[in-house]
Amino acid sequence: MSDRKITVHVPDDLSRKAQKETGEGVTATVRRGLKLVAASSAYERLRRMRGTIHLDIDLDDLRADRQ
Repeated sequence: MSDRKITVHVPDDLSRKAQKETGEGVTATVRRGLKLVAASSAYERLRRMRGTIHLDIDLDDLRADRQ
């Protein structure tokens, strides 16, 4: 994986709010935001699948495994 240097114009208030939430610097905050955007489609696909997959699990068998 290689890094890419970019220039981004971001409103000051948005930058300050985001950095306050992350407690990190500009670079780390931007990286975190980009990761969230990249993952959002995967989260949406998982949400759409909710309730469509039936698992046949015996909870008693699973619990017996722990003992």
